[in-house]
Amino acid sequence: MKISQADGNVCTIFASTTQKQETEDSRDSKIIYLKGTDCAIKSQASLSAFTSYRVGGAAQWYVAPRNLEALQASVEYAQEHGLPVTTLGAGSNLLVSDRGLPGLVISTRHLRHSYFDPHTGQLTVAAGESIPNLAWQAAKLGWQGLEWAVGIPGTVGGAVVMNAGAHNSCIADMLVSAEVLSPDGTLETLTPAQIGYSYRSSSLQNSESPTDRRCQRIVTQATFQLQPGTEPALVLAVTKQHKQHRLTTQPYNFPSCGSVFRNPTPYAAGWLIEQTGLKGYQIGGAQVALLHANFIVNRGGAKASDIFALIRHIQQQVKEHWSICLQPEVKMIGEFQAAG
Repeated sequence: MKISQADGNVCTIFASTTQKQETEDSRDSKIIYLKGTDCAIKSQASLSAFTSYRVGGAAQWYVAPRNLEALQASVEYAQEHGLPVTTLGAGSNLLVSDRGLPGLVISTRHLRHSYFDPHTGQLTVAAGESIPNLAWQAAKLGWQGLEWAVGIPGTVGGAVVMNAGAHNSCIADMLVSAEVLSPDGTLETLTPAQIGYSYRSSSLQNSESPTDRRCQRIVTQATFQLQPGTEPALVLAVTKQHKQHRLTTQPYNFPSCGSVFRNPTPYAAGWLIEQTGLKGYQIGGAQVALLHANFIVNRGGAKASDIFALIRHIQQQVKEHWSICLQPEVKMIGEFQAAG
């Protein structure tokens, strides 16, 4: 099973008297209802609406479970049919190929619950919860620790997998544990040390090796350590400052994936790209953002292939001018054709 970490259809468990899989056909797609659930797996579902770039082809199969039981049933279906699995949260920090994705795409955005424990200062939250929403909730309670995350356009699951970060803070600094679902349907609780965090990376990410089973787990929920007891107005003020900084320094007027490249110490990727003269450079509908050069925006009608070609062009130009290989932070999944 291959796992990489959008919003979709209602999936809830209900008491079923039938043990058979039910299948419905429409003119363009097939729908399979998993036994014991009303969870619908759809064929040939377009993924462009489920990524922040608003690009991407169709999933061979797509499902959006609303609870853990439905998620387990979806993974079991993939295992039984030998389907590779791709997991999507908010679809941010992601570039999906125009050719779409084989196997089963599982959306986790509908897996939502959160609990702020005032006795421990810990926040336990499901994988589909929005990181910015959590930052605002914590601020309103006077809990410190998530102010930096207000501008992270993703879900908890993706943030845990990617070790999302900003303003010199990151998920690894505050994570107590993460619950993950294995391909065999078992749940395991992992510590940050077991997840193996590094800069914008963890052992939960995809591996190119089909034998590396570390990449075959789905985050279902996570527990974070925060610091309660501060005057809410103070935490809200800091959170608002971080949000305002994002709005004034990063482009939000066009679809994007956030930062495209990792910062190669001691440089900032955006500075290198800007100094290379690539601000505003465009291929098809994809453009290097004028406000921040480490962002590629969809100016309208862009294809994933346009964005991919622009990423490669930036890498080539920066390599020629600075002898530095920029490493993508955005995760590219599916088949892409390199130019030339």
